Amino acid sequence: MTHFQALTKSFARACCRNYHVQTILQHPHQVFINHRGPDTRRNISGLLYDHLLRLGLRPFLDYRNMKAGEKLQEKINSAIRDCKVGVLVFSPRYCESLFCLHELALLMEYKKSVVPIFYNVKPSELRVGDYIYDGTGCRISEKDLERFSRALEEAKNIVGLRFDSSRGYWSEFIRIASDAITEQIDKSGPESVSEI
Repeated sequence: MTHFQALTKSFARACCRNYHVQTILQHPHQVFINHRGPDTRRNISGLLYDHLLRLGLRPFLDYRNMKAGEKLQEKINSAIRDCKVGVLVFSPRYCESLFCLHELALLMEYKKSVVPIFYNVKPSELRVGDYIYDGTGCRISEKDLERFSRALEEAKNIVGLRFDSSRGYWSEFIRIASDAITEQIDKSGPESVSEI
């Protein structure tokens, strides 16, 4: 083999490897992490995202995957539509967030497999109240309240994981949660050739 042929093969391998990496990055996210940012972004949601990424999965976490100039609702809705599994990180103030409840409702309406995580909160403590506002100071509609309540009740009836940050071990819990998520991805079947 000539030096030129060896160089050409080496270049082709590098190009293919880069193309493969770029192709993977363009695929839909496998896991959508639904969470209330102020409660969980610096702990459970962020740690889980990092761990799933290290496992070679494609998680979506709003503040990690959004770029300046992107349309928030459009990007989130498509990530939910295209994901295989939703992770619902319920926290004490989760139900105060219109965004969290909207994402939850979409995940349930799309019939996504979900893994609920009850972080420092019991399922019985989660309730949609009539004090949720749309960010403009206007109260949300009765129709939306019913939609959110229905989705929340459906999610609370799915076996989930509980974590008490004052007594639990972070590394052990992140591993257990990742295993549960991976199991749900495996149940949803292999990716089609068009996705790969």
